Amino acid sequence: MGRKMVDLDILYHDTAIVVVNKPGGLLSVPGRGPDKQDCIVQRIRHRFPGCIAQPSVHRLDMETSGLMVLALTPEAHRNLSIQFQNRTVKKQYLAVLKGIVEQEQGEIELAFRLDVAHRPYQMYDPAQGKWGITRWEKIGVDHQQTRIRFSPLTGRTHQLRVHAAHPLGLGCPIVGDRLYGDGRPGDRLRLHASSLCFQHPDNDKPLSFERPAWF
Repeated sequence: MGRKMVDLDILYHDTAIVVVNKPGGLLSVPGRGPDKQDCIVQRIRHRFPGCIAQPSVHRLDMETSGLMVLALTPEAHRNLSIQFQNRTVKKQYLAVLKGIVEQEQGEIELAFRLDVAHRPYQMYDPAQGKWGITRWEKIGVDHQQTRIRFSPLTGRTHQLRVHAAHPLGLGCPIVGDRLYGDGRPGDRLRLHASSLCFQHPDNDKPLSFERPAWF
């Protein structure tokens, strides 16, 4: 494994957990095929040899940058998974949307599911889709773009990207989004997981981490 594949921006680690800042363009977990094995999980396993085989308890899209927590032990994995399942983990994301959002804040509830004919695209489907809920607030507008802070209450695939772009959401895709907007190959998605708060799985101590967006 080359040096590039073991580089990690680690904010915190102990015997139970690791908190990292994932760069955009890197997978959270391994994909299918030998060209999709470099990911946060593999780098964590290489950096921490005693790590469990499956340390991930949540994921970020490949294009999304920002904070992730991973478990090094079975006990930590079980505890963190329950926290995510119970929605006690607090997450905030920063994004830049193409267009002007008129409202100052709100909450979006949309049901969507995988479009099996156009993977990994997620399509709106109030009958068979799973509901995603996102709170948001406008930070500012500049050059026909709106800066938004998202606080997702659920963790559906592509939730924030769908909620930003869909007409029943904010109607403004995230800048650089090639699936739900007009992003081009090589564009970087302006979506960053900037804040992550949870309880330490060993002692229930509240932990809070922040990493400013690169954009």
